[in-house]
Amino acid sequence: MIVIMKPGAPPEAVRQVSAAIESKGLQVHLSEGKEVTIVGVVGDKSLLSGFNLELFDGVDKILAVTESYKLVNRKFHPQPSTVMVGDVAIGPGSLTVMAGPCAVESREQLLETARAVKKAGATILRGGAYKPRTSPYSFQGLEEIGLGYMKEAREETGLRVVCEVTSERAIETASRYVDMLQIGARNMQNFELLKEAGKSGIPVLLKRGLAATIDEWLNAAEYIISEGNPHIVLCERGIRTFETSTRNTLDLSAIPVIKVKSHLPIIADPSHATGVRDYVAPLSKAAVAAGADGLMVEVHPDPSKALSDGPQSLTFPAFEGLMGELGDYAALAGREIQAKRP
Repeated sequence: MIVIMKPGAPPEAVRQVSAAIESKGLQVHLSEGKEVTIVGVVGDKSLLSGFNLELFDGVDKILAVTESYKLVNRKFHPQPSTVMVGDVAIGPGSLTVMAGPCAVESREQLLETARAVKKAGATILRGGAYKPRTSPYSFQGLEEIGLGYMKEAREETGLRVVCEVTSERAIETASRYVDMLQIGARNMQNFELLKEAGKSGIPVLLKRGLAATIDEWLNAAEYIISEGNPHIVLCERGIRTFETSTRNTLDLSAIPVIKVKSHLPIIADPSHATGVRDYVAPLSKAAVAAGADGLMVEVHPDPSKALSDGPQSLTFPAFEGLMGELGDYAALAGREIQAKRP
């Protein structure tokens, strides 16, 4: 449930309401707007039975929240959130582009890619040091060695870096090297991993599961934020359908749905959604038009030799061309691409 305070309600009135709720063993989540403060109640609201909050000074009305996710709910936090990844802002007004190889293969490959994507206008370097693959015989990633290369790329280029983590041990290691943790589609409902990511306090990029509903996705985000980490960015990366022309089906409708249901930023990953590089640019533009706060695009120096996801990776010239076209689409959507300065 949420308690909506009257416009201009004094801080003391908000404190009294909050203290009364906490006295019943419930948690309070405050969302302070320009005129109205919303007091979110997290926990078993039956504990408030016989406790009439509407009689407290400054209370306007009380609304029930039927969804099981609370802290990521737009009702609790009406204003859209901005997540800072170092000095990069992901949220309203900007279009954040994350780019890089699916897998970190070598120092030379990663540094070459980092220089190229920065030149084209990306602000965050993506790269996989831990690779959960369908086959146990496929390349599994360089792990800490790869993370070291990512840190070096950040130091040289100024790009922020994001890497997928697959275990508590991976979180502990990656936290020493990267600016953002990625929870991949296959781990979206790995609840213990979500809790550990929440405890880390590091910004988290949470990808939608292959067959997850939007409510399941938001509940996964709730696991992270309930551990005290509000720095969450959602990523729509395509869901599994009957269609075989693409690797997955990019659910563009998820972007406006998330904007209504949650205050969290959302980006799109057209590379994993399509599995085909020719489709990446059109769907990137469509995602921007649908309201995405950013994009994640796979880029490789030589996709034909990539150890992972070569067919969906863009070459350097193709990525530069896409970035050159995205500016106009971003402007039409009321956004600006925030490129890193040399």
